[in-house]
Amino acid sequence: MARMEKPTKIVVGVDGSGPSVEALRQAQRLAEPLGAELEAVACWEYPNMYDSYVAIGIGGFKERAEELLKEAVTMAFGNERPRNLHTRLVDGFARSVLIDASADAHLLVVGRRGHGGFTGLLLGSVSSACIAHAHCPVLVVHQTPAKHSR
Repeated sequence: MARMEKPTKIVVGVDGSGPSVEALRQAQRLAEPLGAELEAVACWEYPNMYDSYVAIGIGGFKERAEELLKEAVTMAFGNERPRNLHTRLVDGFARSVLIDASADAHLLVVGRRGHGGFTGLLLGSVSSACIAHAHCPVLVVHQTPAKHSR
């Protein structure tokens, strides 16, 4: 009896930054000929002092992450969303969520520099952690200038 393999899955970390949008595009370029599923993962978390944020009227962390995910998908693919694309919004630290997601992926794709961090670093803390700890190969994508992005 033939054994059915799980379909190939490529996970992409998305934070709405230019490099993460380009990571989505590059991941789809790889997924298409492989017949792979593409999972775009965005993360959100409550700050340590969440009550203080609520007291001063700052909130909506989950909602903003969901907006960023939708915007990134639209920026990457326009109105024609690929059939193999699935999105997932997860409460947690990006590096931990993506490393966990890599456990059942064939490839993890992340942007070189996302939101936050220190300027001048060659790799962001999330991409560095993914390179060091992912359970599958990791592709780190640089943002491509707009004229070359499609």
